[in-house]
Amino acid sequence: MRQTSVKPAVGRLGIMVVGNGAVATTFMTGVLMARKGLARPVGSMTQYDKIRVGRGEGMRRLRYSEIVPMARLDDIVFGTWDVYPQNAFQSAMYAGVLKEKDILPVRDELERIVPMRAAFDRNYARRLDGDNVKECATRWDMVSALREDIRAFRESNGCSRIVVLWAASTEIYVPVNMEVHDTLAHLEQAMRDNDVSNIAPSMCYAYAAMAEGAPFIMGAPNTTVDIPAMWELAERMRVPIAGKDFKTGQTLVKSGFSPIISTRCLGLNGWFSTNILGNRDGLVLDEPDNFRTKEVSKLSTLETILKPEEQPELYADYYHKVRINYYPPRNDNKEGWDNIDIFGWMGYPMQIKINFLCRDSILAAPLCLDLCLLSDLAARAGRYGIQRFLSFYLKSPMHDYTQGEEAVNHLYQQYTMLKNAIREMGGYDADEEMD
Repeated sequence: MRQTSVKPAVGRLGIMVVGNGAVATTFMTGVLMARKGLARPVGSMTQYDKIRVGRGEGMRRLRYSEIVPMARLDDIVFGTWDVYPQNAFQSAMYAGVLKEKDILPVRDELERIVPMRAAFDRNYARRLDGDNVKECATRWDMVSALREDIRAFRESNGCSRIVVLWAASTEIYVPVNMEVHDTLAHLEQAMRDNDVSNIAPSMCYAYAAMAEGAPFIMGAPNTTVDIPAMWELAERMRVPIAGKDFKTGQTLVKSGFSPIISTRCLGLNGWFSTNILGNRDGLVLDEPDNFRTKEVSKLSTLETILKPEEQPELYADYYHKVRINYYPPRNDNKEGWDNIDIFGWMGYPMQIKINFLCRDSILAAPLCLDLCLLSDLAARAGRYGIQRFLSFYLKSPMHDYTQGEEAVNHLYQQYTMLKNAIREMGGYDADEEMD
């Protein structure tokens, strides 16, 4: 390994997960099984991917851990918050994602992961009705209680570092309000004033994490850290933040397939996307206000890849529609169906149809692992604020829209950003250009 200024990954890494449902328990169970050698962390870039470093005779292809000091799976200890009191074993069994034979070998460890009371407001997720919730008079009280949870978890588990990951349900849509979300002072005052319209519970988790020096990752499309006030807090506390919304099924396909259309200079008339999903996330998204949050996230992908201003003859007037349908029999086995109407030579129409029968939590679990390990890496490398190099993992990557910055949604450009960041932190040249 070359000389790097990244601090070594010494001690235990606490991963505190907001939510103890299908995604969280699939993630935790997989990590516990993998470190016993009983399962493989397939899909995890940090465990499998190799990056080229150097050129010519000095060129090598190395795993991330051979380039930068990564935390090991054995270093991880899990904690969680949830509105339901069931421990991680009970929740994993109930979720029905994993087979019993893939859960039982780590039953004892999962049973010890008992969710702390959640900071929760039912108005933000009306389809959930758990009673394992904190009694807080104001949003500021929520923040204080969560900070105490983080401190207690760090001390009781002997953690040298903490990362907080949101793997809970999608909240109702909160528009950015520049009278509240513009500065940290305004945000804090709104929390003290208990402004429940502009301050979502997820914002309390993010604030608490950063205030305790922990990186925060938003795995849902919530308006949480995607506001200037949170960027200010991240800069002040010098902690990394990343979001938003895990890029698992349909948007992964969209961010990878739409570059085929643009690179080949084909035209687009319309792209219709629909999903059926039956787990707790599907139940929550069946509420129109919650679906609106997801819709905004999923719609943003195409517009930054197939750009009408650059190719008006090809992309000036395409129709883009996204739907999610709650269908309980499918449970966690999500189906994403895309109908793409394109046109080619002399304007002749063609169609592409993609039917992705995927498993939502199976695709999300490796993203959870990578985002946590890479956020911890970024913190040890002295990186803070928005971590754009993590856009590869996210549906609606964070960017400074107040300065006219555009999110990078192109999958292969995102991968270049990721590789360059790893190279840079490892003391190598960030030698790939993003075209």
